[in-house]
Amino acid sequence: MTAASRLFSAVGESISNGATVTDHFSKWLNRFAWLTCVATLLLICSGGMVTSKGVGLSVPDWPTTFGYNMFLFPVSKWIGAIFFEHTHRLIASAVGFLTIILAIWLWRSDPRRWVRNLGAVALGAVILQGVLGGLRVTMLKDEIGIFHACLAQAFLGLLIVIALVTSKFWRTLANSVVDPKKIAPITTLVIAITLAIYVQLALGATMRHEHRDLAILDFPTANGAWIPDTSATVLARINAWRDARGLSDVTAFQIWLQMAHRFLALLIAIAVVAFCLRVGRDAQGVTALKRLSVFWVALVACQITLGAWTIWSNKAADVATAHVAGGAIMLSFGVSISAICWRILHRRLDRAPYQSGSDPSDAPQPVVA
Repeated sequence: MTAASRLFSAVGESISNGATVTDHFSKWLNRFAWLTCVATLLLICSGGMVTSKGVGLSVPDWPTTFGYNMFLFPVSKWIGAIFFEHTHRLIASAVGFLTIILAIWLWRSDPRRWVRNLGAVALGAVILQGVLGGLRVTMLKDEIGIFHACLAQAFLGLLIVIALVTSKFWRTLANSVVDPKKIAPITTLVIAITLAIYVQLALGATMRHEHRDLAILDFPTANGAWIPDTSATVLARINAWRDARGLSDVTAFQIWLQMAHRFLALLIAIAVVAFCLRVGRDAQGVTALKRLSVFWVALVACQITLGAWTIWSNKAADVATAHVAGGAIMLSFGVSISAICWRILHRRLDRAPYQSGSDPSDAPQPVVA
């Protein structure tokens, strides 16, 4: 997680570089919000490892741990599969406590009602997430596990927004001089990409929580072809081959689910590259967008590599977990860029229209919110 922490710090530094602002903000509140983001990413990685290793039910009870108070479970018993599940619960508890503190801090110090409401929503989400984690253990439902995984990603996105809107950088965005006719389509594009990434994460969660072997064992082809044949005859032959090697049987739905994941990954990659080029052309005055879009393209390349490696390694736990973490960071970038674009567009719409090519000094001064 040191690398993840450095990444978040680098992003924060890059988007804040050169910004000046005179209005008050709480530096420590903002740092605490980013700390909560990093802790949540660690929690997602921990959950990914639990799922990758198939050890989610190694502790059969909840909220206790083998009858012990969760926080008093003897360290000497943290062995094997129990270690991964129990530490996941402890990290989840830590994130819960951090979120409680963050929500209270926002309510006591931030004058913006909508920001305080974000804190309240985050608190409700983390409580729901904890309950879902417990129900996954007690009810043994994979559907709950999928919802649990999807909510975790949405929760991280919400925390990213809170960290952004409590930063000094957020206030400087009101001074951005960008033609609204150019920033509006950029905003629409990045929101669409971010939603696609979330759908992609949901597809990944659905595949992972089936707790089965890979439906397709090769990449970039699929069962030796670019478009897999899922007819009954071919499936019977594939499953006979898999049975001989001790692999679980596969259905047409599972094959096409992985294909949908691959196709959507390709579309997202193309869209992110197109977004980066569009930002370079139409939003040159916003350094944050240019830097983040370049980071985003690099992340897409890394994520596709990790996805391929997951298949080539036959879903090795560490590689699959890194792929989950990469997806979470991809979503975080999408949420961040979407929020930045929305902020710039929203501030521009609140003022008199800015004419492209006019003197930036003639632009109306914003009211910082």
